[in-house]
Amino acid sequence: MQLPLFFIETAPVLGAELELSEENSRHICAVLRMEDGEALQFTDGRGNLFEASIVRSHKKRTIVRLTGNKFEKLPDQQLSVAIALLKNAARFEWFLEKATELGIRRLIPLITARTEKQHFKRERFHGILVSAMMQSGQSWLPELTAPQTFSEFIQTITPAPDQSIFIAHCMDSPKQDLAQALLSARPSRLILIGPEGDFNVEEVRAANERGAQSVSLGSSRLRAETAGIVAATLLKLVNPPVL
Repeated sequence: MQLPLFFIETAPVLGAELELSEENSRHICAVLRMEDGEALQFTDGRGNLFEASIVRSHKKRTIVRLTGNKFEKLPDQQLSVAIALLKNAARFEWFLEKATELGIRRLIPLITARTEKQHFKRERFHGILVSAMMQSGQSWLPELTAPQTFSEFIQTITPAPDQSIFIAHCMDSPKQDLAQALLSARPSRLILIGPEGDFNVEEVRAANERGAQSVSLGSSRLRAETAGIVAATLLKLVNPPVL
């Protein structure tokens, strides 16, 4: 059985005793009902995984002792999703949660020509990423960048030998099904997902000029957050056949 996993901002010293936050302490005592001597794990979201035992359980100030640690290297497959911010914050938060569970390593919020009024709540979004990371038993927290305009972001992407870049849109123009395109994709993958009204012609053209391949996510017209999850799932699961 996997040990309960918690998040700490700073890596502790092995053998040291650590007083946990009130939030973690309450979860340990009131939700999990753990007792002195029981084991648990911590991660700092940067690949470090620490084992600990409870010295004194307390609903506000639980004390633990670090008993072991290991480092889990970053996965070779680096997956990134650049997605337009949504007017409905709850839908964007849902996307962040599920993308983290899927193992997306970099999340880039975009402000496109058709992005409606939105608010970027960094502290709240960070908490959602942390919670999803722990829920899925991972030790790497995704990078969530500051919002960027489409024009700013598109100038930063450069085709690389180990990266494939895609832009998903609904325009009536030549494009390949994403699942099919991924059968010949490189290990590192970046996909751009537009807002509710889709990318405009100029944005798609600019992305194509920077090396992004136009792709389709199927015949159904998807909500932006749904499109983001479909794309993230395919990036994660579809790989070139082993010869």
